[in-house]
Amino acid sequence: MPFERVFTNTVWEQRVGYCRAVRAGDCIYVTGTAPVGEDGGVVGVGDGYVQARRCFEIIAKALGQLGASMENVVRSRMFVTDISLWEDYGRAHKEFLGGAPPATSMVEVKSLIDPAMLIEIEIDAVVMKAS
Repeated sequence: MPFERVFTNTVWEQRVGYCRAVRAGDCIYVTGTAPVGEDGGVVGVGDGYVQARRCFEIIAKALGQLGASMENVVRSRMFVTDISLWEDYGRAHKEFLGGAPPATSMVEVKSLIDPAMLIEIEIDAVVMKAS
């Protein structure tokens, strides 16, 4: 089975050796996605909602490049540095995934790769072929 990969050309993809998303058959795995703007800087510093929205925008684009949409998401994992902002993260989650709610987790972590980042999101999706 051939794999399809999507890259967003962030500095971390190059340095660490990973891609934004991989499609293996019907399954798509989106790597931990941080709130990074086109310029490489952190978007929405101090704002959990804005940062979560940016993560989901990047994820939605990667899914689209692999023939999927947010409706194909079956699992989301949110790694956050401040769990007290759960409602802000959750509001963005519902906006992007509320139409077809996936299984989800939100876990507080000590830090992310950049101290200005409040959230990083991973997604798993399934695209079933029509039979």
